[in-house]
Order: sequence, then structure tokens, then C-alpha cells
Amino acid sequence: VIPPPVIHIESYTEDSISFSLKMTTNIKVSGYVVNIYWTFDSHRQEKRTLVIEGEKSIQKVANLTAHTPYEISAWAKTELGDSPLSFVHVVTSGTRPVSPSLKAKAINQTAVECSWTGPRNVIYGIFYATSFLELYRSPHNSTTSAHNATVLVQRDEQYLFLV
Repeated sequence: VIPPPVIHIESYTEDSISFSLKMTTNIKVSGYVVNIYWTFDSHRQEKRTLVIEGEKSIQKVANLTAHTPYEISAWAKTELGDSPLSFVHVVTSGTRPVSPSLKAKAINQTAVECSWTGPRNVIYGIFYATSFLELYRSPHNSTTSAHNATVLVQRDEQYLFLV
């Protein structure tokens, strides 16, 4: 039986998490697959995937959000197959940024100008869809470090926007 890997949180800050991965077996490990999950504004679950080569590993994941719960899951790729998943949860330190205040204004039938307030030197995600279900499951999206973006949409549709 292949055991799940051990995920140990080494440290965390307001914008990063460092963790180590190891196996408690003599089975040869060729690498790990790690998923980091978090929920954005209770509407959208985000995920970042890391593919890591080698047996032992210490990783640092940066560009995270302060005071946000993260779930890290990992499995090992071994000579006998993939291991079961293991999970850990951690909340980054600091104070969570205030949600941006969004304004969306139609420029024409296929373009919407989105602008918002918020801190500088961060990355913003713009999510949009024609229904709440689509906004949660599979929204259109883009990222920017600016405080505005022009979004191209289909004509004759109503859209929901989230930044």
C-alpha cells in the first residue's frame, strides 16, 4: 500500500506559504502533484497546481492574499503508482484587503468598461458571466494590476461582474 505524502507547513506570511513534502515509505518517489485551493468572495473557488519533481521537496507559494484560508492537497507519483491524497489547511496572516468597489459601464453593445477602487501593486481578477451559476462554475475572467479594464461581451446579453 502506498501511503499519502506528509505535508508540513514550514511557515506562512500574509502573501506566501512554505511547506515541505515527504513520504514515510521506502517506495521510490518521482515527484508530487500539489493543488492549492481558496475561495474568492464565496462565489468562485480558485486553484493553483504545482507539479514537483523529486523525492523530498520544500516549496514556497507566493502572491497569495492576506488572512485567507487555503487548502493544500498533494499526492506522490511513485514507481508503484500514485499515492492517496493528503490535505492541510492554513490561513495566511495579516489583514484581508477590503473588497474593491466596482463600477461597470457599457461602452457599446459588445464592450463594458470596468473600474474599481483598491490597493495598488496587487493583481485583480475580473470575473463575468450571464448567470450566478455560470459566475460560480465557469466565468469568463482576466487579470490586471490596473484599476480598470475593458471587457468584450456578447451583444443582447446581461452580465454579472465581480472584481
